[in-house]
Amino acid sequence: MMGKLTALNGKRGMLAEVLLRASQVAAQMDGCRSYVIFEDLRDETCLWVFETWDSKDAHDASLQDERVRSLIAEAKPMIDGMPFGAELRLIGGHGISC
Repeated sequence: MMGKLTALNGKRGMLAEVLLRASQVAAQMDGCRSYVIFEDLRDETCLWVFETWDSKDAHDASLQDERVRSLIAEAKPMIDGMPFGAELRLIGGHGISC
């Protein structure tokens, strides 16, 4: 999955901190291979999250975890509008095995 989050003005750093904590939680979950956060160099309000899961079911299960739900609730007030994202299927390349 690749997601774009637009932070309210001045809130990108705070939102990034929440997402970094989310990555630590995700690292402990079955089926999570990666959860990486990027700052957009052209837009100071945007962050991108790249997640790789063994299956959609594994990702869906993560959304039921109370720690994840708490982090989502913490992040929501810092986000401007709806997140934009895409579900992608890994076909190969350097950095992660299929």
